Amino acid sequence: MTATAKGPAGYFPSIEKKYGRPIAEWQELIRSSPLTWHMELVAWLKTEHGLGHGHANALVAHTLAEAGDR
Repeated sequence: MTATAKGPAGYFPSIEKKYGRPIAEWQELIRSSPLTWHMELVAWLKTEHGLGHGHANALVAHTLAEAGDR
Protein backbone atom coordinates (compact mmCIF):
# COMPACT_ATOMS: atom_id res chain seq x y z
CA MET A 1 0.00 0.00 0.00
CA THR A 2 1.33 3.47 -0.90
CA ALA A 3 1.73 5.97 1.94
CA THR A 4 -0.14 9.23 1.50
CA ALA A 5 1.89 12.42 1.94
CA LYS A 6 0.93 14.45 4.98
CA GLY A 7 1.24 18.14 5.75
CA PRO A 8 2.08 20.59 2.98
CA ALA A 9 3.35 17.83 0.69
CA GLY A 10 -0.18 16.44 0.60
CA TYR A 11 -1.07 19.30 -1.74
CA PHE A 12 1.72 18.56 -4.22
CA PRO A 13 -0.16 16.23 -6.60
CA SER A 14 -3.00 18.72 -7.01
CA ILE A 15 -0.57 21.63 -7.41
CA GLU A 16 1.26 19.86 -10.23
CA LYS A 17 -2.01 18.88 -11.90
CA LYS A 18 -3.64 22.30 -11.63
CA TYR A 19 -0.67 24.52 -12.54
CA GLY A 20 1.29 22.20 -14.84
CA ARG A 21 4.69 22.65 -13.22
CA PRO A 22 6.66 20.16 -11.15
CA ILE A 23 7.09 20.92 -7.44
CA ALA A 24 10.86 21.21 -7.88
CA GLU A 25 10.30 24.12 -10.27
CA TRP A 26 8.04 25.93 -7.79
CA GLN A 27 10.58 25.36 -5.03
CA GLU A 28 13.38 26.77 -7.15
CA LEU A 29 11.29 29.89 -7.83
CA ILE A 30 10.74 30.30 -4.09
CA ARG A 31 14.42 29.75 -3.27
CA SER A 32 15.57 32.23 -5.91
CA SER A 33 13.13 34.94 -4.83
CA PRO A 34 14.58 37.96 -3.04
CA LEU A 35 11.60 37.78 -0.66
CA THR A 36 12.25 36.19 2.72
CA TRP A 37 9.07 36.20 4.79
CA HIS A 38 6.57 33.40 4.51
CA MET A 39 3.54 35.57 3.78
CA GLU A 40 5.49 37.74 1.32
CA LEU A 41 6.29 34.62 -0.67
CA VAL A 42 2.69 33.38 -0.47
CA ALA A 43 1.38 36.74 -1.71
CA TRP A 44 3.95 36.75 -4.52
CA LEU A 45 2.97 33.27 -5.71
CA LYS A 46 -0.67 34.29 -5.65
CA THR A 47 -0.28 37.58 -7.53
CA GLU A 48 2.55 36.76 -9.93
CA HIS A 49 1.82 33.11 -10.62
CA GLY A 50 -1.93 32.77 -9.97
CA LEU A 51 -1.75 30.14 -7.25
CA GLY A 52 -4.53 29.78 -4.72
CA HIS A 53 -3.75 30.61 -1.10
CA GLY A 54 -3.64 27.00 0.15
CA HIS A 55 -1.37 25.84 -2.64
CA ALA A 56 0.99 28.81 -2.27
CA ASN A 57 1.08 28.38 1.50
CA ALA A 58 1.87 24.66 1.21
CA LEU A 59 4.71 25.26 -1.24
CA VAL A 60 6.25 28.03 0.86
CA ALA A 61 5.89 26.14 4.14
CA HIS A 62 7.50 23.00 2.75
CA THR A 63 10.29 24.85 0.94
CA LEU A 64 11.19 27.02 3.93
CA ALA A 65 11.12 24.03 6.27
CA GLU A 66 13.61 22.24 4.01
CA ALA A 67 15.85 25.32 4.03
CA GLY A 68 15.64 25.79 7.79
CA ASP A 69 13.19 28.72 7.71
CA ARG A 70 15.09 31.58 6.21
